[in-house]
Amino acid sequence: MTDDWTHHGKVRAREADGVLEIVVDGLTTQARYYKPLIYEFFRKSWRGSRPAWGEFSVEIMMDYTGDPPWMDLDNLAKALLDAIKGYAFHDDAQVWKLLVERRQGERERISIRVRKRA
Repeated sequence: MTDDWTHHGKVRAREADGVLEIVVDGLTTQARYYKPLIYEFFRKSWRGSRPAWGEFSVEIMMDYTGDPPWMDLDNLAKALLDAIKGYAFHDDAQVWKLLVERRQGERERISIRVRKRA
């Protein structure tokens, strides 16, 4: 990965070696907050590759400090997949592998890694 991040507000993304990485700084317990935030980033700032056909692996990591936030990870995953649909891939039905994990971290953030299946 390179350090060539595209930034807009709390969202940043980069693309290298077939991997799209998106990071959202901060956490909220409302999964619906992330969809318009990420969608707005892609609409206004992203100049990377266009959506592709094929199968994709998506990893979503929620890093938290202190007590873990009270949020259903399935709701978070749905909001995030909806937000990147049309930018990383055409439809979330193209996701063949999905990992969603909550873990203790040094700072609160959501990280998404999208990779096309080889």
